Amino acid sequence: MFKNSMPTMLFVIIILVSGIVCFSGCELPRQSTVDPNGPVAEYPESTASPEALQERAVGAYVDAMMLNDLNEREQAIRKLNLAIELDSKFSLAYSLKGDILQGMEKYEDSANAYEQAAIHDPWSFKDFFNLGKVCQVIKQWTRAAKAFVSACKLDPQHYRAHLGAAQCYYELKAYDDSLTYAEKAKELDPNSADPELLLGDLFEVRKDHTQAINAYRRALELEGNNPSVMVSLARAYLRSGRYSSAKELLAGAIAMDPENSMAYQYLGFAQLKLKETIEAIKSYRQAVEVDENDWMARKGLGVAYMLMAMKNQNDEKMRVLAIEQWNISLQIKPQQPKLSQLIDRYSN
Repeated sequence: MFKNSMPTMLFVIIILVSGIVCFSGCELPRQSTVDPNGPVAEYPESTASPEALQERAVGAYVDAMMLNDLNEREQAIRKLNLAIELDSKFSLAYSLKGDILQGMEKYEDSANAYEQAAIHDPWSFKDFFNLGKVCQVIKQWTRAAKAFVSACKLDPQHYRAHLGAAQCYYELKAYDDSLTYAEKAKELDPNSADPELLLGDLFEVRKDHTQAINAYRRALELEGNNPSVMVSLARAYLRSGRYSSAKELLAGAIAMDPENSMAYQYLGFAQLKLKETIEAIKSYRQAVEVDENDWMARKGLGVAYMLMAMKNQNDEKMRVLAIEQWNISLQIKPQQPKLSQLIDRYSN
C-alpha cells in the first residue's frame, strides 16, 4: 500500500506511548473510534495520504499493545489485523500478533505471523527464533530448521537457536547438519545437558557407542540422575554388550520412575542376555503392564517364555504363552516378517 519506514514508525510509536504514559494519571486511556470488526473505509485509500494511513496503523498497534497488557487478547488481535490491513508491511504488528497467538497456543497461526514479520524485517532475530520455536512445537521440522538457521546467522552466539537447529535437523535425519549445530550449542553452553544428550543420540545413529556413552555420561553429570538420560545411557551399554552395567543403571532408573516402560523393556533384554530368564519375564510383564501397546516388550516377553519352554522339555504352557505374546506384538505392529516366521516355526 505504501512504503514502510521503520525508523519513522518506531518514532511515532514512541511518541504515542509516551503520551499515554504522561496523561494516564489524569484521564482514561484513549478509546479508539474505529470498530475493529468494521471495514477500513473510514479513510478510503483513494483520499487518505500514506502518512495518515501509517498514523492509523501505528495507533491500532498501540491499542493492541494496551489490550494485550490487559489480557484482552482477542481484541488485541483485531487491532493488529486492522494495523496490518492499513500497512501490509508492518513487521512489528505481525511480530506482536505472533507473540499473542503463541500465548494462546495457536501455533500454526503464530508461525504464519512470525513468518510475515521476518519477511518484512529480515534482520529480526526475535521473529526468526520464535518462528523456529512454534514450528518445532507443531513438528514442522523443515520450516523450523530454516528459521533457526536464519536466527543463528543473525546471532552466532545464541545457544537456544543452535540447539533448536540441531534438534530439528535430527528429526529430519540430517545428522551431519545436526551434529554441526549440536557441537556449536555445546561450545556456547558447556554446562547444559541438552547438547550432550543430542550428541549421544547422534553417535548412536552412527553406531559409535563409545562416543555415545561418553556424551550420555556427561549429560548425567550435568543434569543429575535423570531417568530419561539413564535409559539412553543404558541403551548404549546394551548395544556395546555391557549388559551388567545396563542392568544396574536401568534398575536405578526404575527406582526413580516406576512407570517407565522403556526401562523395564531394556532391563528385560539385559536379563535375557545375562541368562536371567525368570527375571526377564518379570521385567517384560512390568513393561506391558505400564504400556499394553509396547510391541517390543510383547515380543521380548514371548522370547523369554519360549526360552523357558525349551529349558523345561518344551513346556506346552510356556510355548502357548510365547506364541500368544508374539501374536499380540504382530497385531500392534504387523510389519515383523521375522516374528511371523518364528510363530509359524513354533506353532507346529
